[in-house]
Amino acid sequence: MSLITMIIQDVILGVIQGLTEFLPVSSSGHLNIAQHLMGMEDGGLFLDVMLHIGTLAAVLIFYRKLILRLIKAFFLLIKDIFTGKFKWSKMDGDRNLIVMLVIGLIPLFLLFLPIPGTDMKVKDLAEMFGQSKYFIVVGISLLVTSLLLFIGNKCNKRLSPKHYKKDADSDYSGNGRSRYTVLDAITVGIGQLFAALFPGLSRSGTTLAVGQMRGINKQAALDYTFILAIPSIIAAAVLEVKDVDFKALSSDMIIAVLCGVIAAAVVGYLAIRLFKWLLKTDKMIVFIIYTAVAGLIVTGISIYEMVSGSFVSFV
Repeated sequence: MSLITMIIQDVILGVIQGLTEFLPVSSSGHLNIAQHLMGMEDGGLFLDVMLHIGTLAAVLIFYRKLILRLIKAFFLLIKDIFTGKFKWSKMDGDRNLIVMLVIGLIPLFLLFLPIPGTDMKVKDLAEMFGQSKYFIVVGISLLVTSLLLFIGNKCNKRLSPKHYKKDADSDYSGNGRSRYTVLDAITVGIGQLFAALFPGLSRSGTTLAVGQMRGINKQAALDYTFILAIPSIIAAAVLEVKDVDFKALSSDMIIAVLCGVIAAAVVGYLAIRLFKWLLKTDKMIVFIIYTAVAGLIVTGISIYEMVSGSFVSFV
């Protein structure tokens, strides 16, 4: 394969990763679709790791001010805990967010549980469902994503501002609470766990929808979703990088992958801005319709392939 072809493929995957990591349409599902239709069985672990780094850079840059605030609040929180000054009821918004982020990550540890009767762990199901023979899982998961977004959107519209006391330190306007409770964080974490297992089930869409179902302000839910993505993306990259065969990488492969990383970072940053604007202006119907249509098409292609025994490819 020529360098130009490799660059084009990796840039396409980078754009898809950057666009779909943060939009509620599932990055894993769309990468699976792209590789399936381009006849690529696997984009390679090194490419997967680097595309994750590209999207990580996007969210770090976009939320740099909030992240710096949270880092400062974290160390002050640790100080108060060790000096006996910490009080749960006295936490400000930043400290509340830090604690709820930690709690929201706890369900992900279930990914490392062994599956009885097999030599697999729960997290291995994600890799299994990403194989071509399970392509129908992507279609069904996209349909579930559409349903979750629809329910979350309806729940948000039914929230009444008078039913919620606005936090004194909250900058969010609109309906719903801006602070998460322990139950909120655990519920969102469980949603993220399922999104990690099924390609096509959007992580951002699932966590946003679950937050809205719990009565969280939509912009607060979205910010929590994106900040929660940081440790999740880092964890995914760390788990994958240990299996990368760096000796097998050629200079052409590295150049092509770096082009994909840049595409993922730039498009990812723009995707975050787009998502926040669409949510603010109540245009979530765009994603609800898109994931429903994409899910129906992928499910249809999958059923055709299973019945006919032929493989659908656009290249």
